[in-house]
Amino acid sequence: MKKYIYFASIALSLTVFTSCDMDAPSKSALDASEVFSQPELIESSVMAINQCWGETNSYRGRHIALYGLNTDIEWYNSPSYSSRLTGKYNATNYSTSPENDQLNVTKDPYVSLYQGIENANLAIENINQYGDKQNAGILQLLGEAMTLRALLYVELVKTYGDVPARFTTTTNENLNMPRSNKDEIYKRILADLKEAEEYVPWPNESSATQSTERVSKSFVKGLRARAALYAAGYSLYQDGTFRRSTDKELAPQKMYQIARDECVSVINSGKNRLGNSKGTNFEYNFQDLCGEITEAGNESIWEIPFLTGRGRVVSSKGVRVDPANNQWVNWTEKDKTAGAESGPVPTFYYSFDPDDVRRDITCVPYKWGKPENGRAKQEPYGLKNTSFGKLRYEWVASYGAKRIIDQQDDGINWQIMRYADILMMAAEAENELNGPADAVQYLKPILDRAFPTTSAKVDALIAKYTASQDAFRDGIIEQRAFEFAGEMLRKQDLIRWGILNKKLAEAKAKLTDMQLHQGDFADLPEKLYYIYDTDGETLKIYGLEHGDQDDKEVAAVALGTTKEDLLDKGWLFSNGESTLTDDIINGYYVNDPELHSVWPIPQRVINNSAGTLNNDFLK
Repeated sequence: MKKYIYFASIALSLTVFTSCDMDAPSKSALDASEVFSQPELIESSVMAINQCWGETNSYRGRHIALYGLNTDIEWYNSPSYSSRLTGKYNATNYSTSPENDQLNVTKDPYVSLYQGIENANLAIENINQYGDKQNAGILQLLGEAMTLRALLYVELVKTYGDVPARFTTTTNENLNMPRSNKDEIYKRILADLKEAEEYVPWPNESSATQSTERVSKSFVKGLRARAALYAAGYSLYQDGTFRRSTDKELAPQKMYQIARDECVSVINSGKNRLGNSKGTNFEYNFQDLCGEITEAGNESIWEIPFLTGRGRVVSSKGVRVDPANNQWVNWTEKDKTAGAESGPVPTFYYSFDPDDVRRDITCVPYKWGKPENGRAKQEPYGLKNTSFGKLRYEWVASYGAKRIIDQQDDGINWQIMRYADILMMAAEAENELNGPADAVQYLKPILDRAFPTTSAKVDALIAKYTASQDAFRDGIIEQRAFEFAGEMLRKQDLIRWGILNKKLAEAKAKLTDMQLHQGDFADLPEKLYYIYDTDGETLKIYGLEHGDQDDKEVAAVALGTTKEDLLDKGWLFSNGESTLTDDIINGYYVNDPELHSVWPIPQRVINNSAGTLNNDFLK
């Protein structure tokens, strides 16, 4: 059963709120020395750090939904140049305004993440002052608090660039702080995570680390590796330059060594695995995520723990479901739709090898339509509005009763790290340090899983990638796209590699080729042809593969039906017009992405900062 605990500091008194499934008693107006001498109340204070993820307009509703778009493989469905100055389009097209109506709101992601940092600082300071540091459980909670604070800073820095470095609780003296150089923040959190490793057990080595909703040593090490790779790479600095750090302590080779050592430590521990106890199948991790299976030791390493009524995970990143109740969900608001708020860039599907099992799990060309008699069926949705498929309401429902969805909050956890990322970070760092000979051992399990029945293709990819250090680097760039699409890692990957502009320009050129039915897309049919399987709900589609023909007789034979029973839908073209318009392609990004690769701090925060904050470097 999930735990979600809230802890608040009000003036000089401390108030603890616990959820109904916790055994810890509620306390009010306690002195800090009393609270932080009791393990169950220390746990409440540390769990309260997680409150920030679920605030109304915060990480759950804005960051998960919007940050990380648009990349060479992911976009907001679908961009619009004519609406480039408004709402979610403006939040994702590298022209984000400080007054953006999605972000310049009460309890926005910036403010909420700092609320989490304030709770983390409070817990860390008081555990250090009052906690029994000879108690392994209390040390574990200290390490957990330090790790969550480091994660909050990783999220802040990647989202807003140079931000205030606040590592102590707020006082009148430090209430308003200017932006700090992100290098100082990275150095601090790398040191903090190194210390936290000594305090936090491996998965399943304590009662707390039996759950992916709690911090384990695997996550501490994985987060330290991720922070090191971010610190080693390119980013936008407050001086307006897009560059690597010039700080010798953050030299790329030093950071790659940290990332390599931390990831190899997790791999050698044997405490996590791809997939789950059923096997390594790619979909198993995501089925467990949708089913709220939080047992540690499988692929999932750490997830933000959302209760029912919080989250917006499947509803923003999942397969589209049209209004009204169906076999998967009950809606409290009958006019609500969910899923496919963002999705894969249309060209991305065609980048996969057809034998790569990740393709049809990641990219979904259908939606669940309006139900009849309580049951919906799949319908082709549209080239410009395809869905990510790693999160699905049918997988949620398969683990129990239909979920009541309230205002699109579905309660599914947001996965921050999985074991596949540990393997791929190890491969990347090893290659940068020593070349591909040893690095390939960490990439091979990813390829083996992607091509479970075609080992010859795995061998061919390995031969291609191990030809040189540069070739392996290109392989990492390629495989991280196929592996993590829709998980909102790609934008920061492209930024840290220094190729955001390059990859977005390439992606826009591919979209133009698709629009004009030329180049790599010249051999695709204009329509999709489809029938329903024997269940009457599941689609069988012809027209999604290179070389498929715009010929109804050929399509009917391929699908084992007759021309009379065959249905069709415009895909690349509809009524003779491309479904990818100039407005969509030009709205994909509208400024230099690298020089606008972070969100501005919201204007309401700037206005309340007593002149200490500004967004001048984003002009």
